[in-house]
Order: sequence, then structure tokens, then C-alpha cells
Amino acid sequence: MSVQRVVATDAALALIATLVKRHGPVMFHQSGGCCDGSAPMCYAQGEFQLGEHDRLLGEIGAMPFYMGAAQFQYWRHTQLIIDVVPGRGGMFSLDGNTGLRFLTRSHLFSDQEEAELAATERPETPRFTPTPWK
Repeated sequence: MSVQRVVATDAALALIATLVKRHGPVMFHQSGGCCDGSAPMCYAQGEFQLGEHDRLLGEIGAMPFYMGAAQFQYWRHTQLIIDVVPGRGGMFSLDGNTGLRFLTRSHLFSDQEEAELAATERPETPRFTPTPWK
């Protein structure tokens, strides 16, 4: 599929590679909090318990990226572009002490991109892949 719901900049991919080297496989969950609403949170895989309403949007740097279903309803017409900016990441996010933080930017899908997504996505797309607690 050429249209993707989530993509990452080269800077974000570089930080992901660094975090994977330090912590092993990671996962992302788009924060729905009031303060970090544009900050995707990065966790070691298995350190964040996904719920039945979390939706797998895709992968960045070969790592899964999730968003809660209610928040997805607001963002479904938007491609998430994960970038990196100087600063401190969320308290529980692995980027917290790197001097960089992940940031979500966005691109509104064109009618053509939405049609392509509609043609390629199944409505019953699994929302998440359960990860056992460590």
C-alpha cells in the first residue's frame, strides 16, 4: 500500500534505531492526554498494555504504532508524520532522557489518498496484537 496512516522522518527513524539498540524492540502509542496530545509515547515492547480499543495504524522503523479508537475517529482523515525535535520526551517515554522528543505532525489525506485507504484497508483490521507483560 503506498498510502500509509503513519510515517516517520529520517530524524525519527534515527532515534528509533538508537532506542532499539538500547532497549530492544519498542512500540508507540499516540498520547491522548491533554498535555502531550501531539507526543507519541515510546515504550519497550510489552511495557504498555494495549486495550481492545487500541488500533494498530502501521509501523515506523519496523516498530508498531497504535492509537486509541476514540482518538482515531478524530485523526482518521490524517496521516501522522512522526518527527523529532529538541526537548524532553514524556515522563514514561523512552525518548525522555535523550535530549530529543518525538512529535506528531500531520497531513490531511486527499480524496484520492482516502479512496486508496478505503480500497485497501479491511474494516475488521486488527486493532492490536496483544503483548504479554514481562
